Amino acid sequence: MTKKQGYTTGALHTPFPKGDVYNSLHMPIYDSVAYEFDTSQDIEEVFTGKEVAHMYSRTSNPTVEYFEKKLKKVTEAKSVVALSSGMAAISNTLLALVEPGGNVVTSDHLFGHTYALLKDTLTSWGIEVKFVDMSQPQEVEMAIDAKTRVLFFETITNPQLEVADITALSTIAHAHRVAVVVDSTLTPPYVFKSSDFGVDVEVMSTTKFISGGAAAVGGAIVDNGVFDWSQMPALTKWSHRFAGNELVSRIRKEIFRHLGACMTAHTAHFMNLGMDILALRVDRCVENCLQLGVFFEKKSKIKSVSYPGLKSHPNYTLSLKQFSGKPGAVMSIDLESKSHCYRLMDALQVVRRATNLNDNKTLIIHPWSTIYAEFSDEEKLKMQNRDTMLRISVGIEDVEDLIADFEMALSKV
Repeated sequence: MTKKQGYTTGALHTPFPKGDVYNSLHMPIYDSVAYEFDTSQDIEEVFTGKEVAHMYSRTSNPTVEYFEKKLKKVTEAKSVVALSSGMAAISNTLLALVEPGGNVVTSDHLFGHTYALLKDTLTSWGIEVKFVDMSQPQEVEMAIDAKTRVLFFETITNPQLEVADITALSTIAHAHRVAVVVDSTLTPPYVFKSSDFGVDVEVMSTTKFISGGAAAVGGAIVDNGVFDWSQMPALTKWSHRFAGNELVSRIRKEIFRHLGACMTAHTAHFMNLGMDILALRVDRCVENCLQLGVFFEKKSKIKSVSYPGLKSHPNYTLSLKQFSGKPGAVMSIDLESKSHCYRLMDALQVVRRATNLNDNKTLIIHPWSTIYAEFSDEEKLKMQNRDTMLRISVGIEDVEDLIADFEMALSKV
């Protein structure tokens, strides 16, 4: 039996879809919009779906196809679709799975823009959304009814840093024939194999860890190929021609194509390079995050520290089980007040004041006044957001420099 390859070996040695004429070691950037066919019959067969080939880069592109192939290999998924952003991955998936009148059961602890998409945009299109506490399985089960199509949540919530018991939630959903869609952005394929925990579809922002450190904006949909899509009302008509692959077929041939959420060849190039060094970056970021967390726990001016990799976190044991002991590199700290948060942020010299996650640089932001600025104070508190909280995305710098920077900044508070 051939030994299964590790993540990095698999990513580095994923074969090209077609041989390169110059034997390039890296997939070239096919910065082309359209592709020529040898005969009229050839182009007809591609447009009618009898043959598969690239015809127009809004629907497919060779460099993007290679990124999809690499991600498919390391996740061992059935199908992968690359898109223009993580938000595009979420919206395309939910629009493909849930018909008007159907509903989504989700958490009220979500990234701000995801919460707004579900609360405002999808509901305006006739899709009902039910917000529940994902840490309470009984509440989740009570929310599911005959029109529930999707159970959606984040592996680790941003910025609350709660960890979902994915197996328990998947068991509940599947008992009711509901698909499990999980945003795994904070826990990339190197540390989290979603199919092992009952996840049907992964959506992720590849802008984060996968892009190689905030090199480009992108997203991906990963279908693990375990859910019977023929029982999903929104996919019924796709079962006749695409049995077993209804979800991705509808996304590619309708939702994705019509909404135009395509990934560019240049973006895919960054994703391809980023996947090759993903494990190295994740390991360094996680180690830095752990050391920073231990440092913060010793500081009296820090009122609380939240990171699932710390033993003090209530979901520490669950994180070890689900994420190979590497639960991302995002943490939060609470200070005495909002003004103290601002003083700390403004004093930092190495850490950058910016919004994003899993950049090579360490970033800090005050979620209450930025990501969640459009929500009322009541809504923020319901989402367990506090004006005393700072979110930190830990990068790959020398950790001694990060600790020294925070030590100096805390002296100014």
